Amino acid sequence: MAASGTRGPQSSFSSSGAPLLEIKNLKMHFPITRGLLRKVVGHVKAVDGASLTIRAGETFALVGESGCGKTTLGRCVIRIYEPTAGVINFVEKNGTVADLATLDGHSLKPYRRAIRMIFQDPYSSLNPRRTVLQIVGESLIRHNVASGTELEDRVADLLRKVGLRPEYLLRYPHAFSGGERQRIGIARALALHPRLVIADEAVSALDVSVQAQILNLLQDLQAEFDLTYLFIAHDLSVVEHIGDRVAVMYVGKLVELGARNQIFTEPKHPYTEALMSAVPKPDPRLRDSGARIRLEGEVADPANPPSGCYFHPRCRYTQDRCKLEEPVLRDVGQSHHAACHFAEQLQLKGVEGM
Repeated sequence: MAASGTRGPQSSFSSSGAPLLEIKNLKMHFPITRGLLRKVVGHVKAVDGASLTIRAGETFALVGESGCGKTTLGRCVIRIYEPTAGVINFVEKNGTVADLATLDGHSLKPYRRAIRMIFQDPYSSLNPRRTVLQIVGESLIRHNVASGTELEDRVADLLRKVGLRPEYLLRYPHAFSGGERQRIGIARALALHPRLVIADEAVSALDVSVQAQILNLLQDLQAEFDLTYLFIAHDLSVVEHIGDRVAVMYVGKLVELGARNQIFTEPKHPYTEALMSAVPKPDPRLRDSGARIRLEGEVADPANPPSGCYFHPRCRYTQDRCKLEEPVLRDVGQSHHAACHFAEQLQLKGVEGM
């Protein structure tokens, strides 16, 4: 899949961008309870010690298989979930830093304006009993930004920005296609002029042709409103076109992090290599150039992960050390990070023809 406004080999993002969000050792463990008294007998480690930095103006892509913890991490950032542990530092315009993980109630309100989310399913994320005006304008009312005629004017302008006609203000969600509903969701996310937008699988429920349109729209809006994206996805062909930097997640942990080109052409973790082998090749001459790597076994249970490296039961390069010692996410050169004991020795294959 390709979007007409895709990024070229050299991203428009500068690596000197100032940090906007710094996550340190973030953990989100959900309790497992049993019995009449709901006794806690264990925890699902949905996010287990993730650390990353998102820089202002970039599109930071977070990828991995379903159930790896991507969405949970995003919901911790926007504080839908209260993290079990860790730090979520958000840098304000004046340079002061707030740890979102420690805030609650009224203290979070200004950051709910600065950080917004675009949800995955454009059908279930819009209230079918509310009009477009009510859906997009709700946050403007709650934050005392606009009301009355001014509210209608603001929402109408937002609809124009996302490619919808302002006459649609009083229509209900059932009158729109999936792509149009997602545009409404994007307008809702932009209503308060946020600095960080979390796009949680924002195009996965759409047809391929509509995906390209929405991706182009997101890139246009990013340039116009100076947005920073945390783009959560499992479709690497989408990330290949929109991402500046990419983090790969496996069972609650980050296993690789680097610039888009580094991740796609020179992966340093065996799990990333397997993901890259599944990326469709648009050039017919390259489609038979490499076999798909099919991982054996099942994804590790986040409630009972294996010892050592969580990926070792499925890794074709595993050694005894992998079964005993957990690798740390470390710099293996040129700000490319990998959590693999043998990242420097392995010659892994990326996507050809990128």
